[in-house]
Amino acid sequence: MNLKQLYYFSTLAKLEHYTKAAAILSITQPSLSHAISELEKELGANLFEKHGRNIRLTKYGRLFLHYVDRALHEIETGQKKLRDLASPSQGIIELAFIYSLGPHFVPNLIQAFSSQEKFKDVSFTFSQGTTSEMMKGLKDGKFDLAFSLPVDDEPEIEFTPLIHQEMVLIAPYDHPLAVNNSVDLKDTVQYPYILFNEKNDFRRVTNQLFDHVGIIPKIACEVEEDNTIAGLVTVNYGIAIMPRILSLKHLNVKMLHIQNQLPEQYISLARMKNRYLCPTTEFFQEFALQYSKHSFVLALQ
Repeated sequence: MNLKQLYYFSTLAKLEHYTKAAAILSITQPSLSHAISELEKELGANLFEKHGRNIRLTKYGRLFLHYVDRALHEIETGQKKLRDLASPSQGIIELAFIYSLGPHFVPNLIQAFSSQEKFKDVSFTFSQGTTSEMMKGLKDGKFDLAFSLPVDDEPEIEFTPLIHQEMVLIAPYDHPLAVNNSVDLKDTVQYPYILFNEKNDFRRVTNQLFDHVGIIPKIACEVEEDNTIAGLVTVNYGIAIMPRILSLKHLNVKMLHIQNQLPEQYISLARMKNRYLCPTTEFFQEFALQYSKHSFVLALQ
């Protein structure tokens, strides 16, 4: 048994398809079949069985996969630690963040971090998604850090407040509400709302606001992305509640302070509590926390 066989087995177990697995592994299908056959002979058990045109794991294969994945994860962690120790000012930081931080905060943060001579050779991989997707990615080791809304039922993940995210109501300038600078949500029930759909993290915040005030909104439509919501508001399709993001200053909408605010909403920096992070990623984490105390607040003023 060797390391290459274990990688082959793990890949095939996840795809359950010889042709696809061979393509990803950049080997021929007969070579993959031979490697798996030799592994099964050594273990004395069949790891796969035919399932129509494909294959699937046997009960022995499922049991073995659990230990193989743990072993491969430990090996990959060891390789990463050695690379980091050999070159502490290089490497890759795998960062995930919610969509509202994409246009301004994350690009400016990365630019400020990378402008330091010591970290000019550090590279990043970026992913955007929902908080639930990012939590799974942190647990699976896909991400080192995530900028997300905090979640109450994630005991393995540490959330550190990063950015105070004010929620505002936006309306067209010719809307009756636009004569004010602030609004009580009870005064909005007669107007149609454009809401985030359930895929967007801020729908949960919006629902909490409505519950807090005790109103049921009149829904014109539901949209996943904040810039689309703002665009629909500009053509008077409805009013909306959304994060106070920088791009709103450049659109033909009036931002109104919401009088019925919930306790302060924060976007947090999330990381696994007991997982190793390389020195560069640890430094970036501290840099992001310090940067967020000044730059983001000033940008919104």
